[in-house]
Amino acid sequence: MMGGSAIDASAQAPMLNDQRQYWPNLLKIHKNNAHSHIDMNQHTSQCTWKYKKAMRSLCVTLLFALPSCSTPSQEVQFDGQRALLFVESQMEFGPRIPGSEASRQTAGWVIEQLEAKGWEIEIQHFSNLGTQLINIIAKSNGVSGGKPILLGAHYDTRPFADRDTINPESPVPGANDGASGVAVLIELADVLDRDRLRQPVWLVFFDAEDSGNIDGWDWIVGSSFFADNLTQDLEAVVIVDMVGDRDLQIFIEKNSDPSLVQEIWNTADQLGYQAFVNTPKYSIIDDHLPFLQIGVPAVDIIDFDYPYWHTISDTVDKVSADSLEQVGRTLEHWLENQG
Repeated sequence: MMGGSAIDASAQAPMLNDQRQYWPNLLKIHKNNAHSHIDMNQHTSQCTWKYKKAMRSLCVTLLFALPSCSTPSQEVQFDGQRALLFVESQMEFGPRIPGSEASRQTAGWVIEQLEAKGWEIEIQHFSNLGTQLINIIAKSNGVSGGKPILLGAHYDTRPFADRDTINPESPVPGANDGASGVAVLIELADVLDRDRLRQPVWLVFFDAEDSGNIDGWDWIVGSSFFADNLTQDLEAVVIVDMVGDRDLQIFIEKNSDPSLVQEIWNTADQLGYQAFVNTPKYSIIDDHLPFLQIGVPAVDIIDFDYPYWHTISDTVDKVSADSLEQVGRTLEHWLENQG
């Protein structure tokens, strides 16, 4: 999944799996590149975001209050079964360990899918400890006005299943922890109504999120590099990670921007989805943190109560099309009703 270690801040419990003791300050991220590479507003106005949030929440409420004839249900097109097929396609490549042939094949497949759907593709090459890595950025063509909203997911998998008591040295298959978030973004690339988008959307697929504490690697390497080298202001960042669990319960990640959280959780509630639980639970080191550090409102959509996390049992049979659909349709509605 994500670099997926969590701290239950309310209980001040030890870190799960003892994985991230190097993290003395949750938002003090170790970077591979100096912040001098960043050319952006470091302090996004929370006041501005909260004003926009209030207006958008009103619009969403009014949207659902309108008669059904003026808001056809067929406008919500995200298909969980298609998204599940995208999970299966990734699994056919095998474990997507950074720098591996399977990782390169997966990156090529992601690019092919996005190009076929008419998105503008940019490739970000970088390296970490001698391993060549790739971030993939897809930008919505023909959409202007306002700062981009970034949706992100990591496509790599953990090299070792170190939470597996029987096979700790085997690679993690990564059906939920990796493939589920990628699948949601690819399906969104196909179904988003660009005529309804009021600002650009970026879909970013991060490499090397999940190798932390292995052979000297940090967590969230790809997203940290991306944030370090960002040259354009972003409106908001939404990370989608581990969202395929059959028993999906997405609690509020404690570091996530509260206004952004409520916007998305309210949208899910309006759609009648129960998976988005309006209760904070974990503080998680994931790809949203580098953006929070540079002042961009960010949220982590993640179900961290997943018993197969970082084990060899993180396989396709654990992933639910209905869970993918709840997350995908929530984000589809939220994005198409901005502004």
